[in-house]
Amino acid sequence: MKPTWRLLDTGLRSAAENMALDDIILECRSRNLVPDTLRFLRFKPPAVLVGYHQDVLHEVRLEYVKSRGIDVNRRITGGGAIYFDENTIGWEIIASKASLDESIKIEGLFEVMCRAPIIALSKLGLEARFRPRNDIEVKGKKISGTGGTEREGAFLFQGTLLTDFDIESMIKSLKIPIVKLKDKEIASAKQRVTCIKWELGDTPSFEELKSLLVESFSEALDVNFKEGDLSECEQNLLQEKLPYFQSEEWIYLDRRAPEEAGVVRAINKAKGGLVEVSLTIDRRAKIIKSIIITGDFFATPSKGVLDLEAALKFTSYERESLEKTITSAFKEKNIDIVGVEPQFIANLITQAVNKTSLEAFGITLDEANYIHTINLDSTPLLDYKWRYLLLPYCSKLVSCAYRKEEGCVQCGLCSIGEAYKLGQEAGLIVKTIQNFEHLMEVLEEVKRSNSAYIGCCCEAFYTKHLDELRDIGVPALLLDIDDKTCYDLGKDDKAYIGTFEGQTTLKLPILTKILNTLASVA
Repeated sequence: MKPTWRLLDTGLRSAAENMALDDIILECRSRNLVPDTLRFLRFKPPAVLVGYHQDVLHEVRLEYVKSRGIDVNRRITGGGAIYFDENTIGWEIIASKASLDESIKIEGLFEVMCRAPIIALSKLGLEARFRPRNDIEVKGKKISGTGGTEREGAFLFQGTLLTDFDIESMIKSLKIPIVKLKDKEIASAKQRVTCIKWELGDTPSFEELKSLLVESFSEALDVNFKEGDLSECEQNLLQEKLPYFQSEEWIYLDRRAPEEAGVVRAINKAKGGLVEVSLTIDRRAKIIKSIIITGDFFATPSKGVLDLEAALKFTSYERESLEKTITSAFKEKNIDIVGVEPQFIANLITQAVNKTSLEAFGITLDEANYIHTINLDSTPLLDYKWRYLLLPYCSKLVSCAYRKEEGCVQCGLCSIGEAYKLGQEAGLIVKTIQNFEHLMEVLEEVKRSNSAYIGCCCEAFYTKHLDELRDIGVPALLLDIDDKTCYDLGKDDKAYIGTFEGQTTLKLPILTKILNTLASVA
């Protein structure tokens, strides 16, 4: 006989109410106070929801959302920031872990729980499939994102289903790599995301879609559903907990980087998502004074990352001790960060701490956070053989005759001219990189010369191509660039082949310090 689960539709609610209910229903299920539940949730007003481990200031355009009356809140699950309006259906499974195969862990939940929405979409005539790590796609475009967490014998797994989609509000609300709302930029976003209306030309009613999802979850999980309401316990807890979920304490959750001087940061992409560390250090005592670990990863328990940060506070950042601290915290607190190993966190902290070595170039710690290091070891920076300066063609004037070829007349109309001059004075070989293939060719040349290079690129390029840059084995310093890059405008495909028509600006003050230092020791 099939088990019977509760079917719960909590209707249109504010972001704070919906996030509070996530926490409350999961808590009640973990205490066996309510049955296994399929919940449908919707938002009014529209809302931006950041993942549990994210920094609101990094993810949300607060000025825009506040001016439009859009809620901002934080999920109890990990993952990236999402925009949720009345046309987006949210669904959640809150159940006992005993209701699933014991061998299924949090990462395995993604594919298992995505079966029902995939079945529902197929019944609408849409060919959907699971895309690791947590999306459902139609024709290669995302139509649903999912995420999950667990608590003391129970789990919550949630997802969205995009029915119709206000792409303009989403782009303006989130700090995603598209900010100029021209037709071309919206078209670029539509290459990545889709919704039922765009695929079918029409949108079924909420009740029709809800019925279809219930039927599909019943089929996928082999259970029956019976409509129910919030229990008295859940309603009482909502009144008690709602003020907290409306507060800045919850919304920001101290995910804001420390404001004190001497913060060093590092960012890297793991199998499980993007991870960034921001920490203050005491170099004399060689300890971590404070640390914030953010990103779009998933972790259990949900407060495991906070426990890790607490375990690292006022501990040594020297490598051997650091690894022991992190490994012990993972074990003692039973921390599981999907696709992120303890050694990865140790490497990232070490990478951040090592930015202090950039002071050899006269760089302040604040300036050092605009610089990414690749393939550097304990060798003093000034002992490397810095022989190349690689500059992006996108920093030349769009109308410049040299934009798509090597060379610079140093006319003074863009930041490239000064960089060429400084690089040549420092005895470096200066090259303008025209496209990704050209970059790989030049890096092979740098490798054959057994030397290192200084380059300029945006952080998005660095995180996207870090594996290739690291695998080639060449030591490098990469400086961030200013203005709207190809990634900001959703045109990285054009930049890849060298046809991006925008213009960026080099961070000349920082580059000048580095090149002047090299010139002085040459």
